[in-house]
Amino acid sequence: MATYLAGLAAIALSLAVLMAIAWVVQQRTGNSGWVDAIWTFAVGLVGAGSALWPFAGEGPNERQWLVAGLVAVWSLRLGTHIAIRTTGITDDPRYAAFAAEWGLNAPRRMFIFLQNQALGSVPLVFSIFVAAHVPVPALRIQDVLGAAILLIGIAGEALADAQLRRFRHDPANRGKVCDAGLWRWSRHPNYFFEWFGWLAYPVIGLASGYPWGWASLLAPIFMYWILVHVTGIPPLEAQMLRSRGERYRAYQSRTSMFFPMPPREGMAA
Repeated sequence: MATYLAGLAAIALSLAVLMAIAWVVQQRTGNSGWVDAIWTFAVGLVGAGSALWPFAGEGPNERQWLVAGLVAVWSLRLGTHIAIRTTGITDDPRYAAFAAEWGLNAPRRMFIFLQNQALGSVPLVFSIFVAAHVPVPALRIQDVLGAAILLIGIAGEALADAQLRRFRHDPANRGKVCDAGLWRWSRHPNYFFEWFGWLAYPVIGLASGYPWGWASLLAPIFMYWILVHVTGIPPLEAQMLRSRGERYRAYQSRTSMFFPMPPREGMAA
């Protein structure tokens, strides 16, 4: 138990330090888009490090290397995508709206916000930690299944990002709402596949006689809460309603908010 608590403390401290660095970057550049890029790389770095955390002086086993590799691939793909997107903007409209609301207290409130983000990321990384340290020496079928789930999530999110980027780069679509490909089935297919990928860790982490494995369920639970109720969909939809108005309201009426479903007129948002 002491090893798991020590791992939990190290995860929390590492994330707090890295998100403090994100705050410094945001304050110096004035571009809050870097916050999400640094968060993604931070979770990937701390997640991979926690997966390889040694137990009883033994080197990492196959499962630890597998989980570390999976979170590293996720982090590099998403973090690079966000970083490239950030270089093309002056500020992230979601965070800019927060800063406008906070006024003169924006720097202090942003620091607190990012530290809360670090705290909220602890369950995600701890889920990676416990999944990597299942006390079964050899890889199992469910490890392979978990890897497949995460790779599907990465591929689906990458496809959604590419479809949105292609739509936005077409001058004919200026001012319109992306309603093509995966975006016809969900208003936020990139968020859905992001959440789907985190299901990999309970698939890997749940094992008979391993009570810590239940903590791996925190990953999809917290990610769903973050994306659907906190920093994902709510501020993005508010921004889209401000910029697209009735076009986005019509899109909301026919398109599922999160889980991909066939579009139809009159669907509840």
